[in-house]
Amino acid sequence: MSDLQIGLISLGVILILVLVCFNWWQDRRVRQRMQEHFPEADEDPLMGGLAPAMGRREPGIGSADAPVEDMTEADPVCEAVIDVVFSHPVSGAELQQAVRSIQKAGEKPVRVLVEHEGGHTLRLREGNAYLSVQLAVLLANRSGALTDIEWSHLWTIAQDLAERFEGSVEGPDQAQVLQRAQALDELCASLDAQVGLALRLGGARSINEVLQAVKDAGFVSYGNQLAWMSEAGVPRFTLLFDGVPAGDFQSAGVDRLDLLLDVPRSQADEQAFSRMASVGRDLASRLGGTLVDDQGQPVLENADHAIDEKLHDLYKNLEQAGFPAAETRTTRLFS
Repeated sequence: MSDLQIGLISLGVILILVLVCFNWWQDRRVRQRMQEHFPEADEDPLMGGLAPAMGRREPGIGSADAPVEDMTEADPVCEAVIDVVFSHPVSGAELQQAVRSIQKAGEKPVRVLVEHEGGHTLRLREGNAYLSVQLAVLLANRSGALTDIEWSHLWTIAQDLAERFEGSVEGPDQAQVLQRAQALDELCASLDAQVGLALRLGGARSINEVLQAVKDAGFVSYGNQLAWMSEAGVPRFTLLFDGVPAGDFQSAGVDRLDLLLDVPRSQADEQAFSRMASVGRDLASRLGGTLVDDQGQPVLENADHAIDEKLHDLYKNLEQAGFPAAETRTTRLFS
């Protein structure tokens, strides 16, 4: 082996040793920095909160353990926003009292979003101070598109709020808002569908007798309604007594049960209609009634599959439009 080869090998060994030493030194510096932030203890600092001796600490407002705010932004697809900017910080307690009654503009729901840590939240805390709020109004629902009267109503609410706290109001042009509302309403109208079946009982039946049969068939309470639920906890279809939700029904007797499948508000299902029709037939058997469609014609089993396919197409159209069935945005629009 020549002197040149020996020299190159020696140089390579030296370089490797230098790299090893340098990496060791770097690793040691990192460990020292970590120990400055996480000093050694008898327990793992990441798992220490599980130690029984520590006890349970409840999160408090303004503390290091305070929960992260539920950040929520206005929906640019289906809401229009008016900003109210205050000239000075407003306490959460004052603001909460001022916005408590802001729920609707006409027939359109309004959400009050407060600015917090660079974003917005629906959760207004009394101990915080706020510099601005957003009033987000739904552009359309089943009552129709947002009207100029409803938009003007919201603008008046915003101006009253600004006057109360020496603030200013900013918002989009009314014509632009109403144009967006009309377009959204037309889109939703093309996607909306409700399918109903009626169970004729052949005369008034005791409400208690009918309620028992309905519950035995699998319906459960959901708000003020009785519903047939999906595995996800969302109604597949609901039940009405003579066209009235169960919670609002006052009569001692009932002549007709109505099964209602609200497509945008129900769980997407490839057997949406046949499932409802099957339950309707079971109820008809239990109560000795006749199941008919919305035209008053008996429901034939051989038509179930064809209706299922049509409804499945509607579910797909909703999702492609950005309104998946039963999701929060969709249920707000189709209400």
